[in-house]
Amino acid sequence: MTRPQKHGGRREALRRMGALVLAIPVVARAAGPQGPTIVAVRVWPASDYTRVTLESDRPLAARHFLTSNPNRLVIDIDGLELSPGLRELLGKIKPDDPYIAGVRVGQNQPRVVRIVLDLKQLVEPQIFTIAPVAAYKNRLVFDLYPAQERDPLLALILEKETAERAAAQSVQDALGELIGRIERPGTPVAKAPAPAPAPATTTTPPPAAPASTPSAAGSAPAPTPPRPAAPAPTPAAQERQDKLDRLIVIAIDPGHGGEDPGAVGPSGLREKDVVLAIGLKLRERLNANRNIRVLMTRDADFFVPLHERVRKAQRVQADLFVSIHADAFLNPQARGASVFALSSGGASSAAARWMAQRENAADAVGGVNLTRVKDTQVLRALLDMSTSAQIKDSLKLGNEVLGQIGRVGRLHKRQVEQAGFAVLKAPDIPSILVETAFISNPEEESKLRDPDYQDRIVEAVATGIARYFAKNPPLARQRSLG
Repeated sequence: MTRPQKHGGRREALRRMGALVLAIPVVARAAGPQGPTIVAVRVWPASDYTRVTLESDRPLAARHFLTSNPNRLVIDIDGLELSPGLRELLGKIKPDDPYIAGVRVGQNQPRVVRIVLDLKQLVEPQIFTIAPVAAYKNRLVFDLYPAQERDPLLALILEKETAERAAAQSVQDALGELIGRIERPGTPVAKAPAPAPAPATTTTPPPAAPASTPSAAGSAPAPTPPRPAAPAPTPAAQERQDKLDRLIVIAIDPGHGGEDPGAVGPSGLREKDVVLAIGLKLRERLNANRNIRVLMTRDADFFVPLHERVRKAQRVQADLFVSIHADAFLNPQARGASVFALSSGGASSAAARWMAQRENAADAVGGVNLTRVKDTQVLRALLDMSTSAQIKDSLKLGNEVLGQIGRVGRLHKRQVEQAGFAVLKAPDIPSILVETAFISNPEEESKLRDPDYQDRIVEAVATGIARYFAKNPPLARQRSLG
C-alpha cells in the first residue's frame, strides 16, 4: 500500500505544478501594461504645414477621416487609454497655428482614443508612423498640409512689392518731416535721415502689346480668319512679369529643424537653432539688394525633408542654393569652417564622406512619410542627373564664399570639399553647403552663440555671393507665376 500512495502523491504534485505553470502567463499578462504609453506630445506649427507628433513606448495604429461644415480632422487611435500625456495636446495648440483652431481628446470606445482637430482651412492630412531612431521611440505623426499649395514665386514678388512700398513711404516721411521743420520758424533744422533705397519699380510701364499683328504690311486678307489673339497683359501684370524675370532668387537652406535637432554642442546649443538664426540674418542682408529675393526652405522651427528643400529651390528657379550647417565630429577638437560642393564620384576626404552620410540621414530622424516613397524615389532619380556644369559652377561659388569666410576665422580645409550631399543635387542650380563651425568644439560652440560672430559669417557669405555674381552674371530667367 505504501508504493501506490507514493506514486499517487507524485502524480498529485506534478498535477499541481502543471496547473501553476499554466497559470503563470495569465497572471503575468494581467499584471503587465495594458497598452502603449504616451511619453511625449509635440506640435510644430509653420506656414508650410503643421506637424503633431505622439511618441509612445510601443507602436500606435490610427485611422482618420475628414468632415466638412465645420472642417475637422478626426483620428482614432487603437489600443490606447486616455492619459495625462495625451491631455497635454490640449495646451500645445497655439492660437496662431495656421491650420488648427482647437483640439479635443476623448475615450471614444474602450481602448480607442479619439482626437478631433478643428481646422482653420482645408487640409490634406498625412498620417504615418516612424520606428524608433536616435533618441526617439515610436512616433505617430499627423502632418497637415494646405489643400491648395501657395505659389512661392508670387509670395516673393508680393514681399518685394511690400518692401518697395515701405521704402517709398520712408522717403516721403523723411522729406515731409524736413519740410515741416523748415516751414516752422525758429525750429532748428535737423539732418534728415538717409533715404531708403529707391523702389525697383519701373516709372513708366511698358505699353501693352497690340491685340493683333498683321502678317505683312499691305498684304491681302488671309483666306481663313486668324485665330483670336491672346488678351494683352495689363500694364500692372506686365510690370510684375518684368520684375520677376529680372529678379535674382537665392535659396537659403537652414539645415535640420523640428523633430531633427541636428548636432548638439557640449552646453546644449542645437544646430537647428543657430543655423536658422544665421539663415534669417542672411536673408535680411541679401534682401537689402532690391534686385535679390531670398527663398527660405524653412523660416521657423519645423522639419523639411531633404528632397523637399531641393524642390522648393527648383519651383522658384533659384539662381543659387546655400545650405547652412554647424556640424559635429567624432573628435571634439575638430574646428574651423568648411564649404562643400557636390561630388559626381567619391568624396574628397574621409571626413567629407562621413559628414555627407550624417547629413543624408537627417530624413530618418526628422521623420519622412514612407507612403510617399515612390514619389520621392522618382524625384531623387531626377536629382541624380546633376551635370558637371552645375558642379563646376558650385565650386566657383564655394571658392568665393570660402575665401571670405577665411577672413572671419579659422578654416577646417583651405579648399572646397566635395561629397554626395543629397541636398546639393539640384541639377540646374549651383549649390553649396556651408559648415559655419564645429558645434561639437566648446570654443566654436561659444562663437556660434555669439550674434557678432553670426553677423560676420553672414557678411562673409553675402560678399562671396556678390563676388561670384560679379564674375558669373546670372542667366536671364523666364519665370511664370502659378
